[in-house]
Amino acid sequence: MYRNATVRVALATVLGLAGLNAQPAPQSVPDWRHIGNAAVDEGLAGLATGPVNRVWYAPSGALFIQTSSGRFFATTDFETWHPAIAIPPTPASAIVTRLPEPSAQVRPAIGAPSTAYSFAKFVYRSDDGGANWSNLTGFRNVSILGDDIRDLAVSPSNPDDIVAAGGSGVFRSLDAGKTWSGLNQSLPNLPAARLLAVPLGDSGVKLGLAQSTATGQVAWSAVEWEPGQKSSWTLTQDAQLAAEQQLQIAFSGRFGAGVTAVSVSGDTIYLGTVDGRIIASTDRGATWQTFPLGLDAGAVERFWIDPQDPQTALAVLDTHPRDLASSVPAVHVVNTTNGGRFWAQLTGNLADTGVHGITADLASNAIYIATDRGVFMTYSDPRVLGVQPQWSPVSGLPEGAVRDVKLDAQANQLWAAVSGYGVYSTLAPHRARDPRVVSTADLVARSAAPGSLVSVLGARVQSARAGDVTVPILSANDNESQLQIPFEALGDSLALAVDSPAGPLTFPVQLDPAAPGIFVDRDGSPVLLDGESGVMLDAMNPAHLRGRIQVLSTGLGRVTPDWPTGLAGPTDNPPRVVAPVKAFLDGQPVEVTRAVLGPYIGYYLVDLEVPKIVNYGANDFYLEVGGKASNHVRVYIEP
Repeated sequence: MYRNATVRVALATVLGLAGLNAQPAPQSVPDWRHIGNAAVDEGLAGLATGPVNRVWYAPSGALFIQTSSGRFFATTDFETWHPAIAIPPTPASAIVTRLPEPSAQVRPAIGAPSTAYSFAKFVYRSDDGGANWSNLTGFRNVSILGDDIRDLAVSPSNPDDIVAAGGSGVFRSLDAGKTWSGLNQSLPNLPAARLLAVPLGDSGVKLGLAQSTATGQVAWSAVEWEPGQKSSWTLTQDAQLAAEQQLQIAFSGRFGAGVTAVSVSGDTIYLGTVDGRIIASTDRGATWQTFPLGLDAGAVERFWIDPQDPQTALAVLDTHPRDLASSVPAVHVVNTTNGGRFWAQLTGNLADTGVHGITADLASNAIYIATDRGVFMTYSDPRVLGVQPQWSPVSGLPEGAVRDVKLDAQANQLWAAVSGYGVYSTLAPHRARDPRVVSTADLVARSAAPGSLVSVLGARVQSARAGDVTVPILSANDNESQLQIPFEALGDSLALAVDSPAGPLTFPVQLDPAAPGIFVDRDGSPVLLDGESGVMLDAMNPAHLRGRIQVLSTGLGRVTPDWPTGLAGPTDNPPRVVAPVKAFLDGQPVEVTRAVLGPYIGYYLVDLEVPKIVNYGANDFYLEVGGKASNHVRVYIEP
């Protein structure tokens, strides 16, 4: 018996993750999923976000802010923010005896003539007209609000109610600065600028943040939405981002021009400059060639390099102030096939808008770009020069500039970084032209086993067969269909023949006795359950020493006694997995107490016990069934 009815509730939740309860959705409107939120854990008094330059109270008590990007937001409940149209008032000031810091500004407390607040690196309060100041935010000479405070507002109805704004967002105190809390969790002000990595194994989404400082410079940092995370992005290190920043500085000095983009593949190096030039080397920098893209070309923002042949590359450019009467077409997308000696236009019908990111899939010739007006795509072979493609919008994202796009390693999912809002993912639209069979567990193409759940990405499957055997269809919509490989399947491969609205399709599927896959959400969160309560384990609900974990998986192969294809496993005495099942936590084997068929079609449950000695925190976890390893996932352990 399953020990708790909540296990079935959790499994029902998982069906949504796997898409088995998905409702039909038109292909023309991608189903974008928001990954994470817009808040970052910087170890401050509350969660942080991007820079905010101005803050003020309206007479009504509503709070207004202006972000460093120039957008206005307002809140009346101090939890939710709404876009606003506003004119920032002239900041009130006060005459004080002295300043706590040389560059500090002062704000009066309405209704308390002797009280004033001041801010610079820290926030201060004085109750004697500035003769003496109390530091409200200093701790060991570090500000608990971040050391870039740019504005401060005092409530018109309460001199103890203050809000500080700066490089880390907005923070509020209701007790004259004795305690502080962040107002940033729902504020769409995350300065998302680069998609550094998408979920893979036990790693989550990595994002590069570009924050403008009070001096106008740009400071870069890297954050990760860890698998199983629920509250905020966490600061991390990214070697590639750090290396690119160092190379930009070095090459800017070498060539006497601001290098805005760097990409390296083998011996080939591509540099883009702020004035629209591309400088390339195919011999690790021994010799260079410069190609100007035009006097009205904007800054080169990003490169995409053919992973098979670095002689082929794409580049995108930001906008440049243009003469309205100019007959010269804007330059926003270009390609080269000879290592940068010549670049040709690929801008096509694209409007004159800043383009900031690019990614491509050579198998389908799909190209995606991130622009100030959203994501656009086209079908064009980057290995061919002189083509003027037709770009089409990929709709469904929040309004705002998209700063980067990225495809996963198998080009099944498309990811976008939207300024202010963060990261979104969807099924890559080109899959409608090029459907693919993947494991339903993590949408990765791998071998299948008898009884496995597989998904056909990009097609609504109406019927399916493997030879003379009917393949059950568990769910189908225009974007994705889920099927179960028959338990009766034999041999080392099968031809999966399906009927779809576009006509018949046949997919060769490699067949192995076991092809284990642990179910994960689209952000990389694994479907691991507490064995007693049935609650999903994540960063907020970790596993505990000597506790039981149930792993939801597919592809574990045949069971005993035999079980019919297309039928959910029984809750009483479920069939056992035939192949030997092992589990590894932080690289060490852990005891598997049970591996059985689950109470939903194609699902298996693996029970294990957390050993009494294991590293606390995030641990790598995977299964091994019949000698075949599953995908790696992250599990959190506490005493």
